[in-house]
Amino acid sequence: MAAYVAMWRDVAVVSATSDWRSARLGAHATGDALSVLSRQMYADRYNHLVSKGDPVNKPVVESVTPVGAPKTVMVHDCGDDSGWLKYRADNGQPVDDQPGGKRSITAEVKLVSDGSWRVTRFAVEGVGACTG
Repeated sequence: MAAYVAMWRDVAVVSATSDWRSARLGAHATGDALSVLSRQMYADRYNHLVSKGDPVNKPVVESVTPVGAPKTVMVHDCGDDSGWLKYRADNGQPVDDQPGGKRSITAEVKLVSDGSWRVTRFAVEGVGACTG
């Protein structure tokens, strides 16, 4: 859980500048998750967008495998990004097509070779996909 929440905190910090090369993105994400985050930051930088605020996460463990000595944890979250929105970097104006809200998020967190836990993949559904 700590790695999952830390990943979103890292993303919030990095999204304030849209620095797609920030090493901070890889601190708690790897594989597909890191690729998605880096590409999103690159797209935001290219489009002159930054994000302000912080997401609110309320993750719960859905499953662990193997049960006795977990190496993979599946997490479900009803994340709220209504306080973490995109703005134009040049003039600070909000981007109107991104209202934010509660989104269902499913993530896979794995124990990696260096002994740390990292988010390896995640899926985020549209606003209104959860109410928790």
